[in-house]
Amino acid sequence: MNIHEYQAKQIFNKYGIPTPKGLLALSVDEAVLNAKELGGPIWVVKAQIHAGGRGLGGGVKLAKSLDEVKQFADEILGMTLVTHQTGPEGKLVKKLYIEDGADIKDELYLSVVLDRKLEMPLIMASTEGGMDIETVAEETPEKIITIPVDPAIGFQGFHGRELAFGLGITDKGEQKNIITFAKKLYQLYMDNDAEMIEINPLVKTGSGEFIALDGKMGFDNSALGRQPDILAMRDLSEEDADEVEASKYGLSYVALDGEIGCMVNGAGLAMGTMDTINYMGGTPANFLDVGGSANAETVAKGFEIILKNPKVKAIFVNIFGGIVRCDRIANGIIEATKITDVNVPVIVRLDGTNAIEASEILKKANIANLIVGNDLGDGAAKAVAAAKGA
Repeated sequence: MNIHEYQAKQIFNKYGIPTPKGLLALSVDEAVLNAKELGGPIWVVKAQIHAGGRGLGGGVKLAKSLDEVKQFADEILGMTLVTHQTGPEGKLVKKLYIEDGADIKDELYLSVVLDRKLEMPLIMASTEGGMDIETVAEETPEKIITIPVDPAIGFQGFHGRELAFGLGITDKGEQKNIITFAKKLYQLYMDNDAEMIEINPLVKTGSGEFIALDGKMGFDNSALGRQPDILAMRDLSEEDADEVEASKYGLSYVALDGEIGCMVNGAGLAMGTMDTINYMGGTPANFLDVGGSANAETVAKGFEIILKNPKVKAIFVNIFGGIVRCDRIANGIIEATKITDVNVPVIVRLDGTNAIEASEILKKANIANLIVGNDLGDGAAKAVAAAKGA
């Protein structure tokens, strides 16, 4: 789960991590009132969406007067902001953050992310603040510092010194400031079950203080049950509507760009199914895991969500009957076709408990668009052929 910049900064402030003063605005008039309350003399008008690269897309503007605050707020609020992280469809800007200007002497990059290979948090930093870290990694990887922190010992002084020296900070006072800053950021990461915290840029002021000029945070969905304050910050309007709807029915859904809808039970099998479709010359339109308790209602909802995508030319249902019996799934598929108007070929491959019985049930149902696959390869090949009109 991701949150907005203004929400990230609220959490930063709880941990004593310095940020510029700012106020949320939902209208142009509120943006001007917020700017007056902050006092100026300069303000930053920021679009609030769950994506990076807002400045490059025109979503961050520096205003030097209240008239400019009004002008920029009017331009940004309601715009469809396109960045490298939103995709070409962009995201509608519904919220603004009006923030004080800052005394910027230098711009750095600082983040805490989960390193799945090392199985521990990783502090990443760079002197190239304000740039996309992906660009820095590609063009000047030597400018990225990585410091793994073992949770068994937590953030220690040597981690901080490695960070300060790696960033080329030689002033003793500034070294102390950046170490304290990083220690608080690591503690925030651990306390809140975060998966990623990114500050880009982290600015050093003329007085040698460090301030989070931006803030981006993502959290472990599986841990939200013990993070009610974080869960309360969830903005469903920023998430894919189909993915949100699918989650209400216990379905794990992710939209993709292909033309073969996939309905599978089990994340590993779903990944293997998509790989097989690609191998057979097709392209998957989605990842959809119906879980181990699929029934007519969940299958029908899966069909409904898949068919919202106009690119879908066929649906491949690939179920392994381990927890759930295949004959129950077969009957669920038949009932689902009665509930939902399925107007594309449906290729079904069932294996496991009562697979033979399930195959007979599907054949006797005599549904025009339903095709039975003998195994994974056969089912994927038939789905690809159906999507191509064969």
